[in-house]
Amino acid sequence: MTSSTEPTPHPAPPAPADLQTLTRTTTRLRRNIEKVIEGKSDVVRSAVVVMLAEGHLLLEDVPGVGKTMLSKALARSIDCTVRRIQFTPDLLPSDVTGVSVFNQQTREFEFRPGGVFANVVIGDEINRASPKTQSALLECMEERQVTVDGTSYELDSPFLVVATQNPVEMEGTYALPEAQRDRFMMRVSMGYPVETAEVQMLAHHAGRDPLGDLEPVTDASEIRKLVSIVAQTYVAEQVQRYAVAIVRATRTSPELMLGASPRATLHLVRAAKAVAAMSGREFVVPDDVLALAVPVLAHRVVLRTDTLGAPRSAADVVGRLAASVPSPGGPQPR
Repeated sequence: MTSSTEPTPHPAPPAPADLQTLTRTTTRLRRNIEKVIEGKSDVVRSAVVVMLAEGHLLLEDVPGVGKTMLSKALARSIDCTVRRIQFTPDLLPSDVTGVSVFNQQTREFEFRPGGVFANVVIGDEINRASPKTQSALLECMEERQVTVDGTSYELDSPFLVVATQNPVEMEGTYALPEAQRDRFMMRVSMGYPVETAEVQMLAHHAGRDPLGDLEPVTDASEIRKLVSIVAQTYVAEQVQRYAVAIVRATRTSPELMLGASPRATLHLVRAAKAVAAMSGREFVVPDDVLALAVPVLAHRVVLRTDTLGAPRSAADVVGRLAASVPSPGGPQPR
């Protein structure tokens, strides 16, 4: 019988051939998306990282910078089921999760699936729906299932929610509840394109649908294999402690009223494993964790409004806190 004091054995690291397969597939996927999204390679890479880490992605920016286009390009690059939900003030929770309908012929209730029953769910302008409707996503994003009238329905794997939202200063928007924001692994801003990328966009996309010629470069089955490869990536104990220290720094900072949750720590490490695997490594290094601190943590924290000083953003505070945490030496491959 194994003693409870013995350390839990780590799973075998991914084989070199598996890592090569992963890097080839993700490179094809990113290049395919970048046929549509000009000059945003970092944002595209973040979207692929979230998918491999079995997370969900929140794209936040002003209208017209390509948030919906990116989510559609990612969905079209994978041969899988895709559903789009247009969030509006009159959208009901049952439109998202599904509803039981009484069949007059069979005299029984039948479940009609809602918009979340797909491999890739595009939630367009998620913060234009009421908080009640937004909350319909909580169970499916965390537990990958939907419960309607006491019956639970499993969602297919992979399952990825890519949601877009406009800044809360825009007219007709609702702030996402903290519990909803915490379900998103990353929040990424698109930003305006650089001049050369905008000129290329006019030359390539004006007068035609840029998504029209986009073909899938992988499928759901292959994505499931890549997710399992990422899950095997090794994270040394000192790197785990480093991730915990960064998250705990947000909970003790006098500039923050609400720090990041334990779920944030899990998401930070899972995303770092995806970054490491995409880089061809079987282990995570501290720089992987540090580079992800802002996109993974900043949308989960709440700034104090009663502190004096220059205006600052949550991203600035999280970036400064993460940089202040001492970095351990990188782990050696086993």
